[in-house]
Amino acid sequence: MSLKCGIVGLPNVGKSTLFNAVVANAKAQAANFPFCTIEPNVGIVAVPDARLQVLAGISGSADILPARVEFVDIAGLVKGASKGEGLGNQFLGNIREVDAIVHVVRCFENDDIIHVQGSVDPVRDIEIINIELALSDMSQAEKRLERARKDARTKKEAQIEVDALEKVLPALEDGKGARTVGLTDDEKESIQSLGLLTLKPVIYAANVSEDDLAKGNAWVEAVRKLATVEAAQVVVISAQVESELVELPEEDRAEFLESLGVKEGGLASLIRATYDLLGLQTYFTTGPKETRAWTIIKGMTAPQAAGVIHTDFERGFIRAETVSYTDLVANGSINAAKEKGLVRSEGRDYIVAEGDVMLFRFNV
Repeated sequence: MSLKCGIVGLPNVGKSTLFNAVVANAKAQAANFPFCTIEPNVGIVAVPDARLQVLAGISGSADILPARVEFVDIAGLVKGASKGEGLGNQFLGNIREVDAIVHVVRCFENDDIIHVQGSVDPVRDIEIINIELALSDMSQAEKRLERARKDARTKKEAQIEVDALEKVLPALEDGKGARTVGLTDDEKESIQSLGLLTLKPVIYAANVSEDDLAKGNAWVEAVRKLATVEAAQVVVISAQVESELVELPEEDRAEFLESLGVKEGGLASLIRATYDLLGLQTYFTTGPKETRAWTIIKGMTAPQAAGVIHTDFERGFIRAETVSYTDLVANGSINAAKEKGLVRSEGRDYIVAEGDVMLFRFNV
């Protein structure tokens, strides 16, 4: 599965600094002026998972292949973007292509970094972007509703779309997101093709100073309060700390984070929150050639999980030899786990669990 997250926010909130840090490169120019990111910058990052190294040691794997997430740094947004102000049209087009939105909001004071609105107020900043996204969605929804009502006269299934749009439009008119509306699964599916921006899941990345990373601040609490209403998630990060981490040797990073009162960096926190928000989980394959992490949707059956590796695996699925990560590590090898009856033969109806280590048997 290819997971794509768009990093968005007003100009000068730390988007590009964060992007540079999480992808550990310098393609995105972090500068103290609006629109320094003109084209979306894309970076593929490995999902941090300490279990891979442990499994590779047990199997004597030659290679380790972590799951990956694609981050897209999208040009800064300003008020009026839905009408084409600034880089609005380009921004809105880029954001339609991502699975989840990482909305970076400024929760730090720094006189040397100009705020495009003149002061630090993350809730106001969030509302600016949310209103622009809602206005864009409203235009689409109004046009589609007119057509859907005509279709509903002759097609019963079109009424589901009408019902969905009639629920969504009042929320959009209030500047709220479509994700805040209680839609049924059928209603969500009926408007999926519209690609509504405010229907996408959101993680607010509260960008704080180094001193506030462990405990947050009043701005962070304000963001958390707003996120609760929206059913969004909040991750506290420090783009500056992330940029410093990139410069440190791997073995020194944990000690540096500990000195700041935190256990993990912002990248790990963001990815964990994204997986949780999108209902994703990980299973593993391991052997002498490689140990690899695979990303699947929670609730997938064994054949569906096999299909993430290759469609032939799902089509010809026979069974999955499965052991939990915990049982495998506790016993030190697949053979030892087998001797204790911990390696199970699972069939087509088996729901894959987080951390399962699997070997698929299939017919070509």
